[in-house]
Amino acid sequence: MRLFMITALAGTLAAPLAGPSMGTAAAGTAVHPVDRSELTANPLYQAGPLPRTTCTEPAVRRGDRKLARAYVNAVVACLERAWKRHLTGAGLPYEPVRVRHMNRIPRNYCGLAVDGADSQAWYCEKSRTLIFQIGEEWAANPSDLWLFHTAASMYAYHVQYLTGISAALGELSADGKAESREQSRRYFLQSACLGGAFMKSVWPMKGRSAKDWHHFKSLPVGDQDGRMSWYGTTATVRSWVGRGFATGDPGSCNTWAAASAKVA
Repeated sequence: MRLFMITALAGTLAAPLAGPSMGTAAAGTAVHPVDRSELTANPLYQAGPLPRTTCTEPAVRRGDRKLARAYVNAVVACLERAWKRHLTGAGLPYEPVRVRHMNRIPRNYCGLAVDGADSQAWYCEKSRTLIFQIGEEWAANPSDLWLFHTAASMYAYHVQYLTGISAALGELSADGKAESREQSRRYFLQSACLGGAFMKSVWPMKGRSAKDWHHFKSLPVGDQDGRMSWYGTTATVRSWVGRGFATGDPGSCNTWAAASAKVA
């Protein structure tokens, strides 16, 4: 299993705060309901499933970071083709994303809370850039779809930016740490779900089978610290990734209208 949190938040949210975890809500209710239509009723949700796209995976080799970087670049090129067609077809804003690979991302790069993790990825809104630091952990098993979904979920932050979701989140108020963390989880889980939706739009891929998908689903894990619920439980993360993959439709990724128990 791998920590999903190292495909980190995109800089819209403040750095994590210390404190107790939030309480859980009854199924079907929201402890902290979101009242921004840009989040709960974004036009992205009405645009339909992502268009079917062919995406050819380049060869990768265990421990070869150069090939892993080329792999990520190829996946991002597939993402650009699919999302450009989808967004422009729905009359939504589109602009291409930049990609930058670094051996070590400097702390506070682009104002982000970069940590000392061996492998990590970030989205810099200022320059619309995806930044990847592919270390030993991600290069160790580059053929298990982890890099594929990492690229897809990171690109989803770009989609959230383009469609006004990130800006609306930045304008939300939070009455305490529990509400702030729930907003964080809604944001992150939506990107994970959108990554799953893209994977569905290119599935099946040459050389892949259902076995590969089921193996990938066992890899992501959520918050490991019971006090810092910024990403969601492992079950919650896997549920939203699976939800996106089941439909291939960004409309299935409306975490902002979901009950609190669904984003816990």
